[in-house]
Amino acid sequence: MEQTELRPGTRTAVRPVTGKQRAARAARNGGEPTLEFAERVPYDAYVQASTLHRLQQPLSDDPGEMSFLMVSQIMELYFGLTCHELRETSRLLRTDRVWEALAPLRRAALHLEALNAAWHGLRWMTPADFNRFRNLLGEGSGFQSAMYRHLEFRLGLRDAALIRPFRRQTEVYADLNATLATPSVWDEVVALLARHGHDIPADLLDRDVRDEHQPHAAVEAAWVHIYGDSGPDNHLRMLGEALTEVAEQFGDWRHHHVKAVQRTMGAKVGSGGSAGLAWLQRSMARVVFPELWSARTAM
Repeated sequence: MEQTELRPGTRTAVRPVTGKQRAARAARNGGEPTLEFAERVPYDAYVQASTLHRLQQPLSDDPGEMSFLMVSQIMELYFGLTCHELRETSRLLRTDRVWEALAPLRRAALHLEALNAAWHGLRWMTPADFNRFRNLLGEGSGFQSAMYRHLEFRLGLRDAALIRPFRRQTEVYADLNATLATPSVWDEVVALLARHGHDIPADLLDRDVRDEHQPHAAVEAAWVHIYGDSGPDNHLRMLGEALTEVAEQFGDWRHHHVKAVQRTMGAKVGSGGSAGLAWLQRSMARVVFPELWSARTAM
């Protein structure tokens, strides 16, 4: 029967198989991999690899630009993946399922670790290397990453002004507004502490979640108390450590970002209109999950 040629990116359903069917196929193949398929290769149908590899469109002929472009795209994917894990974390914390929330939190920390490793792919880049194609980027800047804004918002770093660049991208803007109006992971943690009997003021619990959480002595005291119990059944302490790992890995990403900017452009003005390095350094003063860090002084 004649087979229709599939255009790259065409969606083909992935057909489930059972263990018995896999064993039968292996027996028919004599242990060799299957080489003939009636339609699109199942791996490509699932991973969409042929689509992914068509998304790189460099603006120059400089061979180094491909590294810059693909590392940026890889980071975007990890931003989205980490947001996925943090959404699941929030959902579980909202229903007091602390033990179950540890798994997506720990995965989030590992995704952030992999995100940090992506910077290694740009360590070769000097100012001369970047300057060969930088002007072609126009006003394009990592500052304009919508998914990175989602990630910051879910971690509790909130500034409504930062979604203004997306006002003309109505769907993106609406999604960012929705995330901004949803309690962050840290908001869910603070509410959880209150439900577990810790003395958290009502005005802290009822505040507008679009505003950034400000460190509070009551939240810090709750963590000091929680860490005082080192028993194996203290799930809140385990939660604290999982959150700390996420915060630390995210902080490392911001630090690597600053160092990458220093390496490739020094203190030049940023492409997106900011002061570049100076703006990034100021932004690092905002701490993720602040009371988890300050509480350690009193432990």
